[in-house]
Amino acid sequence: MMEQIITSGLLTPVILVGLVLLLAFSFFHVLREYERGVVFFLGRFQTVKGPGLIVVIPMIQQMVKVDLRTVVMDVPSQDVISRDNVSVRVNAVIYFRVVDSQKAIINVEDYLAATSQLAQTTLRSVLGQHELDEMLANREMLNTDIQTILDARSDGWGIKVSDVEIKHVDLNESMIRAIAKQAEAERARRAKVIHASGEMEASEKLVEAASKMASQPNAMLLRYLQTLTEIAGEKSSTIAFPLPMELMDSLFKRSGNSDKKE
Repeated sequence: MMEQIITSGLLTPVILVGLVLLLAFSFFHVLREYERGVVFFLGRFQTVKGPGLIVVIPMIQQMVKVDLRTVVMDVPSQDVISRDNVSVRVNAVIYFRVVDSQKAIINVEDYLAATSQLAQTTLRSVLGQHELDEMLANREMLNTDIQTILDARSDGWGIKVSDVEIKHVDLNESMIRAIAKQAEAERARRAKVIHASGEMEASEKLVEAASKMASQPNAMLLRYLQTLTEIAGEKSSTIAFPLPMELMDSLFKRSGNSDKKE
C-alpha cells in the first residue's frame, strides 16, 4: 500500500496537508477564565488577550500565559532581632494575585520569586522595629503594616497583596523561661496589691465600726457577749474575756486610793 502511494506521487500532497493542518492548529490557543496571554509582535509588546479562543501567528507573535488566581505563598522562617534585642524566628504567609499581566511579565523577570524575596526582607525590616511584647500582642497591626508596604512596593509589578498573616513567633528556651518568670512576678505583684487594697478597706470599716461603738457604750458590751457566744459554740476549754481599758483604769484608781487610806 505504501509503495503504491509513493509510486503514485501522492506522498507529497499528504505531507503538505499535514503541515498545513499543524500550522492551522498552532494559530489557535484556548485560555481559561483565570488565564491571560501577553502577546508580543516581533519582540515588542502588542496586547493582552483572553480568556477564550485567541489567535497567535507562529514565529511572528509570541504569547506568555499569566495566572490571575490568588497565590498563597509561605514565607520561610526569618531570624529577626527585635528593638529590645531579643532574637526570634518568625514565618508568615502572604496572599497576592496578578492584576496587571503586562507589568507582571515586562517589569520583572519572575514575579513569584521577586514577591517572595520582597516579603522576606519586609518581614525582617518591620518586625525589627518593634519590641517582643508588640510582636506577641499586636499581630493584627503588624500584619497590616507588612501588607501595606508589600502592596506599595509590588504595585509596579502588577501585583496586589491582599493579606499577610504572621503564623509563628518562635523563642528560644531561655527567653521562654524569662517570660514565665516575668509573668509569675506580675501575678505576685497583683496579688500583693489586691491584698493591700483589702487591708485598706478593712481598716476603713474597722474605724467606722469603732466610731459607732464609741458613740453607744452598750454596743461594746453586746459585742463582748456575741464574742463569748461564738467562743462557747466552738467547745473550747479556755475562754479569753477581754476587758475594756476604762474598766481597768477605774480598778487601778480604786486600789490606789485604798492603799493611800491605809
